[in-house]
Amino acid sequence: MTQPFELVVNGVSVRVDADPDTPLLHVLRDDLDLKGARFGCGVGLCGACFVQLDGRVAASCDVPMWSAAGRAVVTVEGLAPGDGLHPVQQALIDEQAAQCGYCISGIAVSAAALLDRDPAPSEQAVIEALDRNLCRCGVQRRIVRAVLRAGSPETAR
Repeated sequence: MTQPFELVVNGVSVRVDADPDTPLLHVLRDDLDLKGARFGCGVGLCGACFVQLDGRVAASCDVPMWSAAGRAVVTVEGLAPGDGLHPVQQALIDEQAAQCGYCISGIAVSAAALLDRDPAPSEQAVIEALDRNLCRCGVQRRIVRAVLRAGSPETAR
């Protein structure tokens, strides 16, 4: 049985009707037409569906609506205000850090959360922050370089 849920998605208050156990991922994609978070493993282990939930990285495939109610959600679409790109999004493009692109939205969300906590992270901090993000294309070095570039553009190269 569906019920109304209110939450803030990318800075906008929204109300959706959903079953309480519906994963946040499905509401984002199907009800709110935000396609950046992707279904990967369905159990919160791959990172393709990562969003920020009250500022912390969360697997939206594993967050039921009853748990998301009243909280702030930031998807890859909402990382930067307006039509611009978040520095990590721009750096991922500049470093050509996406190959197939399936995982990159979740990686961008994780990297942005890291840069919010630590604007100039070490390489090891980037590696640790992205540990839960699975990329099968083998471009991890480019991804790490991009996050370092976004955090400290003058020292990333």
